[in-house]
Amino acid sequence: MVKLRYSAGKVFSRDVHQVGVLALGSHLENHGLSLPIDTDAKIAAYLGLEAAMRSGAKYLGVLYAASEYHYVKHGVHVTPEELVEERLKPTLRAALDNLNLKAVILVNGHGGNVPVRDHILEIQEELDLKIIFNNKIVEIEGPHAGTGELSMGAFLGIIDETRLEEHCQPDKCPEVGMVGFKEARESSEGINNGALELESKGVIVDRELGHELLEIAIEDILKDIMVLLN
Repeated sequence: MVKLRYSAGKVFSRDVHQVGVLALGSHLENHGLSLPIDTDAKIAAYLGLEAAMRSGAKYLGVLYAASEYHYVKHGVHVTPEELVEERLKPTLRAALDNLNLKAVILVNGHGGNVPVRDHILEIQEELDLKIIFNNKIVEIEGPHAGTGELSMGAFLGIIDETRLEEHCQPDKCPEVGMVGFKEARESSEGINNGALELESKGVIVDRELGHELLEIAIEDILKDIMVLLN
């Protein structure tokens, strides 16, 4: 059998190869007219890949499904239970079987995936795997499809700035800031606060802000990798 050189290349340590990084996003979710429907998946994928490249951890790609709260209706999603049982666990098992992993960081870029955290202990025990759910970008990006996501999208090159005026029209894009989602605003104080913020401040596109948000999230993932190595 070939002897693998785990200490080769730019890596935190040879043990970092036992850490996997899997992105969780959403591929089928409206984000206005300036951002694509797979915005969350692309942002999470960028964060996960960058963290893996900077640390040497194993990049496991992007999970091809997402969950959502029942009162948010702007995409195609599955229940948290379906996401865990039918998508996440099989993906992690495949990685364990092939890559000799001992730990995984789930890099989440979609707020509707947050209920997955309730299943982390169960997954850890079933798969004998340490797991950290990193939700940093969701926590700091602000209202849905608002200034934060637009600015990150500008840095990543995935937005169409010529459609910004339409993007911010609630009758055309009620999901932007979730301004037009009455049930969601009534069900979640956080969603309503984000909608109020967007209604009062509008949106801007700031590439520097987008870069800053992405870097904050990457640094947070790198800290999680170090936690798993200690």
